[in-house]
Amino acid sequence: MTVNPANMSSASSMSTAEVVLGFLEDAEPWRLLSPQFPSKVGGKPAWLSQGGLPSLPGLECEICRLPMAFLLQVYAPISGDDRCFHRTLFLFCCKTRECYTLNDSRCMKVFRSQLSRRNAFYPYNPPSEDEPPHDYEPNMSVLSPSGVKLCWVCGCPGTKACSRCHSVTYCGKHHQTLHWKHSHKKECCSQEATVVTSPFVFPESELVTEPEEEGEDVEEKETKEAEEEAETANCPSIESTLIETDLEEMAMHETEDNEVFQRFKKKIAPEPHQVVRYSRGGSPLWISSKHIPTDQDIPSCTCGAKRTFEFQVMPQLLNSLCEDSTGASIDWGTLAIYTCSVNCNHDDLYCPEFIWKQDFSPDQPTETQPTQ
Repeated sequence: MTVNPANMSSASSMSTAEVVLGFLEDAEPWRLLSPQFPSKVGGKPAWLSQGGLPSLPGLECEICRLPMAFLLQVYAPISGDDRCFHRTLFLFCCKTRECYTLNDSRCMKVFRSQLSRRNAFYPYNPPSEDEPPHDYEPNMSVLSPSGVKLCWVCGCPGTKACSRCHSVTYCGKHHQTLHWKHSHKKECCSQEATVVTSPFVFPESELVTEPEEEGEDVEEKETKEAEEEAETANCPSIESTLIETDLEEMAMHETEDNEVFQRFKKKIAPEPHQVVRYSRGGSPLWISSKHIPTDQDIPSCTCGAKRTFEFQVMPQLLNSLCEDSTGASIDWGTLAIYTCSVNCNHDDLYCPEFIWKQDFSPDQPTETQPTQ
């Protein structure tokens, strides 16, 4: 069963045990544009608010300082809060392989945008889901009606125009050079552009959703097992100074790590193609017992409110990004996204949120990790 991506908002009122799963599906291009409020992976961002977009430095990787690529967006309005009648989370990642070091999330960023039902950019009534608008002419170089110019390569704000034809804009010199070498050298000042797809973006797909179905007895059993594991892990050793005891503790952690991953595999087995798990206010499904954040590890929002878990990106998504063949592979175990618990407004600016990157443990058996 395919559920409209807007139904992700139903997770805002669900209990922490309930999860909405996201899957990739092909879609007509018009369905993935901003007026349709899509959830999607790849392509260029379908920006929600057309003002207050992230700054160019804000969209750079904190490690290599190169522009990041748009990875995905999740349309997740909050029922009963008119400030969040429209609400989308945008996730960006670096495409430099060397930036992906163990459990380091500086190569990724996430932003939240929200609008009330009455706003300056979209009609009050919802769009048709069956046919494109009559004036459908996608223009990926400028946001209408705000007039914000976008980079041809990545779809992020871009004000640097080609000095010869002045018909395309870029976020900076790096993407201008990439486009020039890829196709614009031949197309510049010509009447028609022959290449319309940027080589920088990931393959584009719609994110469709289904509620996760699971028996209560399985949930109760796993909860009990998790509690027992926590008690075991927190139990202090009486002879902690002895070498034998140290070895036993190491073995225990290795066993615990394997049990966590086995639980991860068991949980996703009924729906192995899931790429997103959404459970606002719930808990992530970790792939390892190591590098799990404490409450102190999750920074508060800039407004001072606590951030809570909202959704996670699964390693299965890596299979669809087509990066391995280019030698520019990116990697993660799971990406947990934490957002402002009160959904604060900052004059309609895109608000940065927090991402926690958990990788597979170096000592995890490689044959048990999902293939990429």
